[in-house]
Amino acid sequence: MPWSQIIDQDRATDALQRALASERIPHAVLFHGPAGTGKLATAMAFAQALQCERRGTPGGPVGDACGTCLPCTKVARMLHPDVRLYLPFPRTSKAPKDDRPTDYAERVRLVGTDPHGAYDYRSRAKLDGDAPSNKQVEHRRLPIEQVFRPDMTKHPVEGRHVVGILTDADRIRKEAANSILKLLEEPAPRVVLVLVAERLDTVLPTIVSRCQRVRFDPLAPEAIERALQTREGVSASASGVAARMANGSYTRARQLVGSEELGELRGLAVDFVRQSYLGRAGGLMPIVDKVSGLGREGAKAWLGLVHSWIRDLVLARASGDAAPLVNVDQTEAIRKFVAHVPDADLAAMASQVEDAIGLVTGNAPLALVAITLAYGLRDAMHGRGRPHLVVPLDQVSV
Repeated sequence: MPWSQIIDQDRATDALQRALASERIPHAVLFHGPAGTGKLATAMAFAQALQCERRGTPGGPVGDACGTCLPCTKVARMLHPDVRLYLPFPRTSKAPKDDRPTDYAERVRLVGTDPHGAYDYRSRAKLDGDAPSNKQVEHRRLPIEQVFRPDMTKHPVEGRHVVGILTDADRIRKEAANSILKLLEEPAPRVVLVLVAERLDTVLPTIVSRCQRVRFDPLAPEAIERALQTREGVSASASGVAARMANGSYTRARQLVGSEELGELRGLAVDFVRQSYLGRAGGLMPIVDKVSGLGREGAKAWLGLVHSWIRDLVLARASGDAAPLVNVDQTEAIRKFVAHVPDADLAAMASQVEDAIGLVTGNAPLALVAITLAYGLRDAMHGRGRPHLVVPLDQVSV
């Protein structure tokens, strides 16, 4: 995968290309940034460039992979013996052993060959379903000590380097981190470690300090839209909506265009806002019941759609026809809604939805959150908004 195939991350890929061209390759790099922004795809492209036998030869690429030589094709198919991918997984046994699930190898193959897909254990509990895991997914001590660490102390079998890609580096248990630290402090020759994380602040500081950091930013909606059309064959109308609803994540955008439930959830989100304006229990309770049945992750996704609708109301009020709406196919409905609620405190509405997402993340009862949010939005749409869904304790008068 040449660097040109990476979506909208020129700053990150330019830095890696310079390192390859100068042969000043760090022994450990940490890719960090929001989910779905191309970190894993870039890690695979970096691994391919490291192993490319034509790189640096006359007529070959300087700091890139050719994509056609035997090592490049092996990396692309996850068949290269010197490129390893490590995923965290839920505990499957209490016995002191490496207890990787039976589908682990298949997931590694899928993640490696389609790095923008959602094949990890956090995203999908089972490969034949799309429900997220409800178990704790993390890197534990025994798999790191028994598999990862021995692999990363070997000499290359046939490539230029041994390349280890460890995803979810912000989900490493402390006792497992000690083994990784030893590798970072005493790196083996011709071994390159690539750690991938979403949040830098949750990676152990001693690990961060020993890696060269590469930041990934949310993807621009226009870049996601182009990629959906050219790579996935998505129509212009569907790609535009998905790209603006994906919050900078190409992976999320792909899930949105392929989701049969997206239309239903969007309709449920809009209906919720409308019924909240009316404030009638008869109209709200069927929606609350449906939201309660979505599960925690589903409810968070639904709240994200509610937030995107309110965001569009804010933009439509401020910019009129020039507003860069997320729900571009609902432009006329958004205009009418803004005209119908001239006194609405849209900033308070957005803040309340953000509070609701936080409450759901913290395991608050879904029905209670939805009902509280509905009446909070009702007040805000009638000009009686408050900045928070739940008043902070330090603001409660006694």
